[in-house]
Amino acid sequence: MSEEAEKNRKHWEDEEAKLDERINQTLWPGGEKAVEKLRKQGKRPVRELIEMLIDPGTRFYELGQIAGFGMDYPGVKDVPCGGVVTGIGQIRGNWTMIVANDSRVKAGTYFPITLKKHMRAQAIAEENGLNCVYIADSGGAFLPMQAEVFPDDQHFGSMFYNMARMSTKGLKQVTLSTGGNTAGGAYIVFMACEAVMIDKFSYSFLGGPPLVKMATGEVITAEELGGAKVHTQISGGADHFCKSQDEAIEKVREILSLEAPQGIHLHRYEERPPAVDPKKIYELMPASASQQIDARAILETFADDSYFSEYKRHYMMGKGDNIVCGKIRIKGIPVGVVAANRIGIIFEEAARKAAEWIVRCSYEKIPILFMQNSPGYMVGSDAEHAGIGKYGADMVRAASCAQVPRIQLVIGPDNGAANYGMCGRAYRPKFLFTTMRGRTSVMSGRSAGGVLLSIEEKKREAQGKPMSDEERDAFHQKMVEKYDGEAHPFFCGARLLNDRVLKFCEIRDWLAMAFEVSLLKPIGEASFGNFRF
Repeated sequence: MSEEAEKNRKHWEDEEAKLDERINQTLWPGGEKAVEKLRKQGKRPVRELIEMLIDPGTRFYELGQIAGFGMDYPGVKDVPCGGVVTGIGQIRGNWTMIVANDSRVKAGTYFPITLKKHMRAQAIAEENGLNCVYIADSGGAFLPMQAEVFPDDQHFGSMFYNMARMSTKGLKQVTLSTGGNTAGGAYIVFMACEAVMIDKFSYSFLGGPPLVKMATGEVITAEELGGAKVHTQISGGADHFCKSQDEAIEKVREILSLEAPQGIHLHRYEERPPAVDPKKIYELMPASASQQIDARAILETFADDSYFSEYKRHYMMGKGDNIVCGKIRIKGIPVGVVAANRIGIIFEEAARKAAEWIVRCSYEKIPILFMQNSPGYMVGSDAEHAGIGKYGADMVRAASCAQVPRIQLVIGPDNGAANYGMCGRAYRPKFLFTTMRGRTSVMSGRSAGGVLLSIEEKKREAQGKPMSDEERDAFHQKMVEKYDGEAHPFFCGARLLNDRVLKFCEIRDWLAMAFEVSLLKPIGEASFGNFRF
């Protein structure tokens, strides 16, 4: 191993250790004390329930794991994991979306980030045809922020709208109530296709005992008002009465036991491991996001047989080589690839090649992986005259209109219009993953610092107050830190600008899951708008 490779490996192992620390904070909100409190109530932590729910020996793919940190809501700095655990697991052999309130985080109340995470999970489920299981234990909306969580589209009511709409499409909505569900939260129980409640554990009512007393003068216990016996034996608001969490978990699995088996709508080959050691990726990834990469070598670390069938390998070597295109297999699934290469700046030839390849994959009905490592499209008179705007726009059109499953993996700079052409969040990829090397922002800190300093200098000169050298340095440094900080995976992950921050060693497994889930629904016919080829 070269000195440079060893340096890279050490750097990324250290960076991923920081990710582990952040993940640990999401797993243990309130520490052992909070877990012990649940135990005394006869309850299990939510992830234990999920492990019991999914098929034995299978994996739970948790999404948005580091959501909610540094949000600085009124009186609340962090909302670990967004207060809700979401992810995809197999139940009775079928991929299923699981959405579970973590009552250790502010009693499972809904902050803006909680809503965003809950509804992102529902969107993934609807787009890919997944049944949903809700493990409900929530205090409802976070009342100090009612204006930000209650009245608008994509606020609290949209969760129930989504449940109703998915149910009409035949996507089963199953709720397991493991605690209190009050006011709007009660509809997680009542809107379900089938709801399971637990004796002396589950409560569901539009207004709890304090509100009932204030509004009507009636004095009543939670159990008498909306307990499991009330809703399974009197109101009919729930369907299954259980005596323990363990029994309730088995009831949910039973409900889903006769669902039609899933299958992907694409040919699949025998799975073969990479011929290259997958851990070599730690040596290949430069420590600096501004250093160039070898995209072909990186693909070899997670492709079946480490084989990459490249498209137009020798087209316009130099400018055209900054995007590499072709096909790989990931656990037997054929996948088209559009990967930023070397320093990643997209020239007109690379944009033209990428757009053409996206269209070809669409007509062949092959899903596409966008491996993003680009700081943007080339600028300057030479590039403009050569048609960078035209061909860049074609690339954006192709990424927008491709009807095949599209997944983005960010492994480096993710700036400006390259975010668009490489199928960023606004282009609605089925899944969007980043790594600790990913940096997503309108431009790099260095570029933003220079641009904004120039603007500030002109402003100050017009005011007759030119900046001193010290002021210039301080202003530039402040802008660099701001933009680099907002591009960091922790900042983006906290705000759910991606679906998961992956370790390099996780890429193959997560991409295989994502493509399989994305192919559960049939692929439509290709259709594109106006191109300027």
